[in-house]
Order: sequence, then C-alpha cells, then structure tokens
Amino acid sequence: MKTAPIFSDNMVLQRHSNIRIFGTCSGSERRITVSIPELHASAEAVISGNRWEAILPALPECDDCSLVITCGAIQKVFSNVAVGEVWLAGGQSNMEYEIRNDKNGAAELKNCSRENVRYYYTPKCSMLGDEHSAAEAASRWETASETNSVAWSAVGWYFAKELSRKLGCIVGIIGCNWGGTSASAWVPREVLENNAKLRPYIDDYDKAITGKTDEQMISDYDEYTAYQDEWHKRANAIWAEDPDIPWADLQAKAGENRYPGPMGIKNPMRPCGLYETMVSRVCPYTIKGVLWYQGESDDNRPGTYYDLMSDLIHCWRDKWHNDEMAFLIVQLPMFRYREDPDFKHWAYIREAQMKLFRTIKNTGLAVALDCGEFNNIHPVDKSVVGHRLYLQAMSEVYMLMDRSETTAPMFESFEVRHGDTMIVYLQNPSGGLSGGDDHLEGFELAGADGVYYPADSVEIIGGSQINIRCSQVKHPVNVRFKWTNYASVGLFSAGTHGIPVAPFRTDDFPKDTSTLINQL
Repeated sequence: MKTAPIFSDNMVLQRHSNIRIFGTCSGSERRITVSIPELHASAEAVISGNRWEAILPALPECDDCSLVITCGAIQKVFSNVAVGEVWLAGGQSNMEYEIRNDKNGAAELKNCSRENVRYYYTPKCSMLGDEHSAAEAASRWETASETNSVAWSAVGWYFAKELSRKLGCIVGIIGCNWGGTSASAWVPREVLENNAKLRPYIDDYDKAITGKTDEQMISDYDEYTAYQDEWHKRANAIWAEDPDIPWADLQAKAGENRYPGPMGIKNPMRPCGLYETMVSRVCPYTIKGVLWYQGESDDNRPGTYYDLMSDLIHCWRDKWHNDEMAFLIVQLPMFRYREDPDFKHWAYIREAQMKLFRTIKNTGLAVALDCGEFNNIHPVDKSVVGHRLYLQAMSEVYMLMDRSETTAPMFESFEVRHGDTMIVYLQNPSGGLSGGDDHLEGFELAGADGVYYPADSVEIIGGSQINIRCSQVKHPVNVRFKWTNYASVGLFSAGTHGIPVAPFRTDDFPKDTSTLINQL
C-alpha cells in the first residue's frame, strides 16, 4: 500500500471540504483506514483494483496535526500536517517564474520563513518511467525558508502570502506548471478529439510522429536536447556581449535555435503530455481552486483558445470531482518582441480570457495589462499579478470583498449619440477613472467599413462613462480599446487597488482568425 507522492510531511489539506486521500495498492489489501487523530476524523478507503481512496469529512483549520494511514500491521504517519487553504498554480513560464528571479525575490526569501505558506512542486518530467518515479519519490511538501523557497512560483507565493495573512490560516500551493506549454498539453487526449475546433492540436501531433517508433522519438529528442544545450552556451556568450542583438543575427552567429524540438513522446510541449505526467499525478488532491497564468504559447491559434480553456476547466473540474472548483485566470499583459509586427494575436487571447470569466461560473479574471514589459516575455515583478489574483479570490471565492473593489473596469455597453459620438459605459469603475498623461490613449473608432482610426477626443463623464470622437470617422459603428499586443497602459480605476481598464472591442470581425494565423 502506498499513498500518492503528493502526500508527505508538511502537507496542507483543504479545510471545510471533504478531503480525498488516495494511492496505490497490490489489490490484495482487505482494509485501509485513514485518520487525523487530533481532529477525531477517520475514514475507510474504497479499494478498486490497484487503487484506493478514502474521503475524510470537512475539517476546520489546524496548524499541526498528523495523518495516519493503516493497512493491517502497516502504519504510515505523516507529521506537521496543516489544514488550511490549497491552491494549484498552473500554466507556463510566467507562473513557473521563480521567487529567486523576481524583482523583489531576495527580500522575499530573506523574510519568507515568517509566512504561513507551504509548497509542493509537482515533478517536471516529460514522460513516465524510471526518472519520473524517482522524481516523485523525492518530492515533498516544503515549509517556507530562504533555501526551500527559491524555486517556488513567485506569483503563487505572493498570492498565498496575502491570502494567509487575510484568512489567518496556512496556505498551500501546488506548483504544476511548465514554461512554453500550450493549454493543449494539460488536458487528456479525449478533450482534443471530441471538439472539432481543437482537433488540429492532436492532428498536427499525430502527423508529426507518423511512422516513428517510441525509441526513435526518444532518440530524436535526446539529440535535440544535446544540441540545444550547446546552442544556449553559445547564445548566452553572445548575449553577454550584445544583449540587444537581433534574433536573426544571434542565430547567424550561434546557429539555428531548434526549439521546441521534434514532436514525440518525450517532448513536454506535445499535446496531452503534461496532463499524463503532472496533472493526473496530483489529481484529485483536494484543492480550493486553480491559479492559471498561460496563453502566450497558444497565440498561434487565438481563435480556438476560448474552446480550449473552456474544455480544460470543465475537464479539470470533472477529474477533481468538484463542479464548483474556482479557476482564477491572469489576463495576458502587454507584450511584443522588438522585431515583431503587431499581429494583435495577444488581443484575441485576452478577449478569450475575458469571455471565460463572463461565461463560466466560479472563475475570476486578474487583469494584468500593465504588468508586461516590451521585448521581455517574462516580466520580473510578479507581486502585482499575485495581488490581483488575491483580489479575485476575495470577491469571487471567499466573498470578503465586493467585485467593484477587486475587478478591473470592464466594458458594459455602448451607444452612438448625435451621429458622431461613441459613448462607452463601464462596469466596476471603483472610485472612477484616473491615469497619467497618456491615460486616454488606446481608443479607436470604426465606421461601417470596419477600418479603425485612433480617437482624437476622449472625455470621461462621471467616472463610468467615456465619450469618444474621431474626426476621420464621422459616423462611428464600433469602438475598441487597447486592441494591440503592446502599448503603454495609463487608464486605471481610481480606487484603492488601481486596476487598469480591461481591453475590449464591440465588433465581432474577423469571425475566425485564419488570416491572422497565416501571418504567424
């Protein structure tokens, strides 16, 4: 009898919810019991084949207790167990971004042992096997310290620290993220197969591996990894001398960058791979919800991102046996590489993220438009993102704050008045609107021809109404705001938390993004 690797000393169990304890067995076991003696809680496991699962009753918070697993004469005792709040930090590199690399990371690490935050890092292995088993065996929950916390998610850390202080209980974060990944890597195959819009993700992969054996795919990826390691050594030396070298010039000197490598069973970027090796290994560990920072790597298919994420959310809720499980999403910030045109594909991803918030229950949207950096896809200050996720948790999950305080000013409706004036009405403008010299930039108007021009007159009325005119558009039909990959951000709510106005558009063209994808 074994417990799943995520159960260890120092673990955090979710308070006020039924707690699932699970693992594997030989199948010959007759009885497995689970208990938390200090809280007088116990349950008997259901054994099915080589898997067992017990469900403990909902429990109050507790800072130090033990979890006891008994199977015949065998007893496993986990110590320093806490009952508090548990969140999973999922996504790609900006969620993976470590505390030690954060702008304020050194100061955070120096003082982190004072905080009631714990962390479990889901082992990052691209395929199941001996390496994966060894990594899981070595994995464990960690308490916060200057040495333990260096590789924790910075976003997850800032969120958990603030949440713990507010709720007065220990908060546990399950890091389950991998840089560069599409959301398609985090769902099982049937999710992609059963939605016609998502089939291209799996069809492209199947086409890429046609005729290849497992051994060949592994060999090809190992060869790629060795090549990339040497490429990075050369590239880093070049970057050290010339940090602003154009990408084409860098490759001319260092050689071709072959990322993301050949598709196959060892490539972590493959569809469904990280669901198998990471998500399914921690699911259904009882959690309050998911923090999700991802979307950058799906910008080549922005027209299907809503379907992909909608299906991911519903799938994860099903696998976790929790239709109410919270899902808090970071809306992508401003970003563009110096050499890239403004494809506006990140604008479509942000729109899909907004639609998820508006259409799927128990979701939140942390608008982070102002948290990006030009030419740097990894902004170095994650504190604001963590804080905005915390604010969403306060209003959307714990009901301790009003949405008007925690949520970005968002588009509500529009009308055209006097023929030439577009009037936009906003929701959630806590304290009205404010900003710097450029705070009225980013509004554009289009007439019946669908061609947008920058507004040359923008007036804020009463804190939630914006009047917009453009001399080149005599009869406006549609309006959009910050519909771009990168621009300065200057218009914020004037309330305590100063959240930027969320980007929006009133048109619905193009209805698909095939022309956009072809540009990429």
